[in-house]
Amino acid sequence: MLFIVAKVFWTLAQPVTLAFIMGLTAILAGFARFSKTALAIGLAALVGVFITFYTSLGAILVEGLEDRFPHPATPSQVACVIVLGGGIATKVDSVRSGYDLDDGADRYIEAVRLAQTYPDARIIMSGGDGRIEGGYVKEATIIKRMFDAFKVDPARVDYDETSRDTYENAVNTRRILDNRHLTGCLLITSGWHMPRTVAIFRHLGMHVVPWVTDYRTTGEETFEISVTDPLTNATLFSIAAREWIGILAYYLTGRVDTLYPI
Repeated sequence: MLFIVAKVFWTLAQPVTLAFIMGLTAILAGFARFSKTALAIGLAALVGVFITFYTSLGAILVEGLEDRFPHPATPSQVACVIVLGGGIATKVDSVRSGYDLDDGADRYIEAVRLAQTYPDARIIMSGGDGRIEGGYVKEATIIKRMFDAFKVDPARVDYDETSRDTYENAVNTRRILDNRHLTGCLLITSGWHMPRTVAIFRHLGMHVVPWVTDYRTTGEETFEISVTDPLTNATLFSIAAREWIGILAYYLTGRVDTLYPI
């Protein structure tokens, strides 16, 4: 139930959708002769659109998430590597039967590299179909195609195809770790996603080593008016908003112990 509520809420709460709803509300308020209300809501919508599309605020917020866990030194031994789903073109791969990846491709490239660097390490790939209505091929199934193509021994890999969100990733991964008596795994996910992920894993009693991939910012972001790439600005703002809303919701529902893990 929480999974469905979260998906519906984010559909309505993402910045572009909110701006559209506010703009529509302003128009309706204008028709109802609430001119001051319409003006206030309309201006708020315009300000929101400007900040989202034409400033670097999104990049700054994402940078804060990415820099929360600096990349650790390369360990001499690794018992296991956990890879979380995301960044996979599931709609395309459901039809074309490949392993086409999106912006989060670094997660899986790094997983293959680590599999080659640490040939004795166990690999756990966690990712199902995150759509409410389902119908797409599972993320773990797609990455199995990739791992097989890159000759990662199938006997080394546990695939979790049932997780629909980050919390289910953690719950199902814990079950695998307990069954295999593993601990201290490297945890691979995107930098912006790492704080919420680590908070969940720690809440469920798992000790993991954050292994950040898929950086979206330079690490030297400053606030500025940015009109050359509004779609990227909006994407970064939406990423940051989603993560902060997500970790706040998890905190309020008792799924994490802290808003900003260290």
